[in-house]
Amino acid sequence: MRRDVRILLLGEAQVGKTSLILSLVGEEFPEEVPPRAEEITIPADVTPEKVPTHIVDYSEAEQTDEELQDEIHKIRTKWIPLVNGGTEKGPRVPIILVGNKSDLRPGSSVEAVLPIMNQFPEIETCVECSAKNLRNISELFYYAQKAVLHPTAPLYDPEAKQKACFGHPLAPQALEDVKMVVRKNVAGGVRDDRLTLDGFLFLNTLFIQRGRHETTWTILRRFGYSDALELTADYLYPPLHVPPGCSTELNHLGHQFVQRVFEKHDQDRDGALSPAELQSLFSVFPAAPWGPELLGTVRSEAGRLPLHGYLCQWTLLTYLDVQRCLGHLGYLGYPTLCEDSQAQAITVTREKRLDQEKGQTQRSVLMCKVLGARGVGKSAFLQAFLGHRLGHQDAREPPVEPPSYAVNTVQVNGQEKYLILCEVGADSLLDASLDAACDVACLMFDGRDPESFSYCAGVYKRHYMDGQTPCLFLCSKADLPTGATTRGLSPAEFCRRHRLPTPIPFSCAGLDEPSTAIFTRLATMAAFPHLARAELRPTSFWLRGILGLVGAAVAAVLSFSLYRVLVKSR
Repeated sequence: MRRDVRILLLGEAQVGKTSLILSLVGEEFPEEVPPRAEEITIPADVTPEKVPTHIVDYSEAEQTDEELQDEIHKIRTKWIPLVNGGTEKGPRVPIILVGNKSDLRPGSSVEAVLPIMNQFPEIETCVECSAKNLRNISELFYYAQKAVLHPTAPLYDPEAKQKACFGHPLAPQALEDVKMVVRKNVAGGVRDDRLTLDGFLFLNTLFIQRGRHETTWTILRRFGYSDALELTADYLYPPLHVPPGCSTELNHLGHQFVQRVFEKHDQDRDGALSPAELQSLFSVFPAAPWGPELLGTVRSEAGRLPLHGYLCQWTLLTYLDVQRCLGHLGYLGYPTLCEDSQAQAITVTREKRLDQEKGQTQRSVLMCKVLGARGVGKSAFLQAFLGHRLGHQDAREPPVEPPSYAVNTVQVNGQEKYLILCEVGADSLLDASLDAACDVACLMFDGRDPESFSYCAGVYKRHYMDGQTPCLFLCSKADLPTGATTRGLSPAEFCRRHRLPTPIPFSCAGLDEPSTAIFTRLATMAAFPHLARAELRPTSFWLRGILGLVGAAVAAVLSFSLYRVLVKSR
């Protein structure tokens, strides 16, 4: 809600703008009226809305008096376009029409200005007053202040006769007479002793028609709406501190909420969202939050999004862009329905450095970077993670750019983990500022192309050789005949020299769904990086050698002692 109000008096010369201001301040009609009144400020404690109010006079050059219809014509063609002419798409400044000098004219001129009020929704009301008789002076400025704080135009369309800003049912009302009014006027307005959406809209329409705009605005502002009927940044993006080295995940509260949203929109109860049901879910967003790449990022079923894929998408969003996730939860009404900030639906994990020191991770979401030269099959590898064999796309469908991410669940030592595969483009690998941080790196090379392995070897040396990130070399297209031999070290010899696991052959061709064993292995390496590296650490081999020598020495001593005992017994 605004912290102050600024009221500007506009109009032709000699209509009494300055007199109105002076009559309000002095509570009597001024005998002498200056060409223009100085700006005045009315303190908050003496205004009905308890908000400081600034009143500004405007003086135009001397003009001849015009008849009433000419004045009305100027309102339509001059003053309203002057105020709101450049704001067709944004919020419009509210306007109060003031008919001054009512003491000089019998009857009322309100009927004459009704067509203008219907044409311009930003006109809040029309007030007839007299600066000389002090008639409706205080009321005039009260309505002007109220028009700023609780404008009608964003709430009410006089033609459609409905409120257009709030689409959720209101909680049960305490007063039975309110429910009775709704029941009498709206069929189905009250159900199970609660207001339905139709009843809620009717009730707010009634508030607006009776000048109770502040009631509707109180509801809207309670649920995060600004004066422009947009959710505020404070509502959408509550504070959430994520230190370096930490990641973000949906916790059980977040999972429960997004699952309830899924169940609400799964109208046919088939466990998946059809395109129409997904569009219904998206209807509360200013724009669709997920694009067409969604069905290539998570598991889908014939163009429909099952619950598992839906939860995977939320997991991916929370990990990659937690601020955007907070905004999505805000649009879906998490702060309202759960009566808490959506930041409570997010868990910030501890630093990865601490996981490495303690030898275990509490994270349920793991990141795997998939790196390699162009054409080695990285995109096919990501799609294999979702159960798609090579060339699974329907030939009738238009070609779609493969997504850079794929997310699915895997079992690691009996626990379900979310594994995110991120394809890193070959061009970006040449960038020295590349963020190669991840929980495990998958370095892909084509077994028929020695250069593709040399490329991977260079990536390993540049980004991972001196770090703590476990790495796995993957030989793609293993179903095809091998090509020329590698110059220098072979892939197996390179991995042995660098204490890395032996390269794993992989193929996503064939009629069967690709094997999931490789993805389980990557997730296990990510979850237990200390074990993956300890098995191959150079000191392990040295220690085994020492233990072998010690064992041999002990055996020799025992044998010699036994020999002496036998000799003596003889």
